[in-house]
Amino acid sequence: MDQPSTGLDSNVKTFCSQNLLVILGFSFILAVIALIAVGLTQNKPLQENVKYGIVLDAGSSHTSLYIYKWSAEKENNTGVVHQIEECKVKGPGISKYGKKIQEIDTYLTECMQRAKYVIPKSQHQETPVYLGATAGMRLLRMESEYLAEQVLAAMAMSLNAYPFNFQGAKIITGQEEGAYGWITINYLLGKFTQKMSWFPLVSTGRNSKETFGALDLGGASTQITFVPQDRSFESPANFLQFRLYGTDYSVYTHSFLCYGKDQALLQKLAKDIQETSNGTLQDPCFHPGFEKKMNISDLYNNPCTKRFEKTLPFNWFKIQGTGNYKQCQQSILGIFNTSYCPYTQCSFNGIFLPPLQGKFGAFSAFYFVMNFLNLTLNKVTSQEIAIDTMEEFCSKPWAELKRTFGGVKEKYLSEYCFSGAYILSLLMHGYHFKEDNWSNIHFMGKIRGSDVGWTLGYMLNLTNMIPAEEPPSTPLSHSTYVFLMVLFSLILVTVLIIGFIAFHKPSYFWKEVV
Repeated sequence: MDQPSTGLDSNVKTFCSQNLLVILGFSFILAVIALIAVGLTQNKPLQENVKYGIVLDAGSSHTSLYIYKWSAEKENNTGVVHQIEECKVKGPGISKYGKKIQEIDTYLTECMQRAKYVIPKSQHQETPVYLGATAGMRLLRMESEYLAEQVLAAMAMSLNAYPFNFQGAKIITGQEEGAYGWITINYLLGKFTQKMSWFPLVSTGRNSKETFGALDLGGASTQITFVPQDRSFESPANFLQFRLYGTDYSVYTHSFLCYGKDQALLQKLAKDIQETSNGTLQDPCFHPGFEKKMNISDLYNNPCTKRFEKTLPFNWFKIQGTGNYKQCQQSILGIFNTSYCPYTQCSFNGIFLPPLQGKFGAFSAFYFVMNFLNLTLNKVTSQEIAIDTMEEFCSKPWAELKRTFGGVKEKYLSEYCFSGAYILSLLMHGYHFKEDNWSNIHFMGKIRGSDVGWTLGYMLNLTNMIPAEEPPSTPLSHSTYVFLMVLFSLILVTVLIIGFIAFHKPSYFWKEVV
């Protein structure tokens, strides 16, 4: 019997091996192409599922409504919230309605109708509405708890009539107001979320020392909030503990009731009027030529001015402006008690204040007043410039000022001299900002289109938008995922081709090496 040819067997094996390799390689390439196709077509972001929230800031002088919008899918397990609307309610703060409750029903109509228009009708029932009342209502509660409760009840009844998910109306504490403002600033600046780098094991990192402090000034109160360098237990009541995104924060905060700019002015007037005998007050905090009459009962019918109350021989008094910044500042300092401090360091009125740390965002009236005075620009980094600006501004005659700023309401225009002088006095003598750290104060109106204030932080807290713990891993974005899929697939194809050539024509590589 003839033996099979060994040459023929060898050729058959080579042929089969080559075809098998070609089939496997072709199949692998098809699989990689399919993988890329799936990545491109199937891993697209889901259609945006947005949510809305409404917060009403019921301040001492006015009420503002803010509408926020965010995607239901969280980024880095943290809600990404944007302000899309602001509506200022016409009329004074709600604390002024204590004896005219019946008017509250129409008080919010215009802004709530605006909210119904801005938010899609299909989202109305699931949109939460929060009302937070601040220092004006805290003062009303001091005068009459009954009236304060009546106002809140009337506000709740009015808001319940709208097709939203009303979550309640409450008077927030001064500490809450300060803390929520601090959360708002640092949330908008991205201080809480950990920005993911390209490779999962490398991150940008952050720590509590990088957060901004918050300086808030309203009509009836002012707040200072920041993370001190060293935790101090001299005054535990002034510290709040937060755990946000896996980081612990020991936050100092204090709210000074009666030291908002409106109540501070009333305190100063109540103090200064005692030094007059004829009912005419020569006031350096108002412009030369300015005159105004005030009722004594309106001045003293206030919890903030009770300590200055005194029987006077007249029922009305007249303010005559003299326009002198330095004298105005000296008059303002009279409402701060800096002679007593039971701690290593105080702000004023015996309140503990740790050493200032880091940068601060100053907002609300801090920003509005300083912006009017052109003192919010980045180049304005010295106290000397601020003082020179105030000296020049306060000395301008009232008639000239009205001609220059004809579009500004006279009440606001007449008080900018006092308000600017008060802000400088509060920052320098109350909070102890010096020339060397004055540039750490950043006057802020908006950050990324959202107003800086306590309202956003309030809603973030109530909706649990910021997690306490950091997620175990951060998912890649859609674009990054697709890019990596394409990159690694191309690498696999290249390796396959090289391997195929190396297996089929090894002599080619040996020649290259030689």
